Amino acid sequence: MAKKESYIKSSYDELMNKVSWPTWSELQSSSIVVAIASAIIALIIFLMDYIMGTNSSDAYWKGFLGYFYSFFS
Repeated sequence: MAKKESYIKSSYDELMNKVSWPTWSELQSSSIVVAIASAIIALIIFLMDYIMGTNSSDAYWKGFLGYFYSFFS
């Protein structure tokens, strides 16, 4: 039991005194960067999905793969 108590105390001490936590403004700017990067990656994946035609049930645009598959079937 003493080992668990020592572990919890040393973990608490390390989190409170040795870890350098980001400031509120650093946290906000990092969050904005992550949100923008996530939106850009989602847009790229959406465009690739639309161009290639996967998951497309639209008869007007099947995408390159849709036309490729319809050519050989």
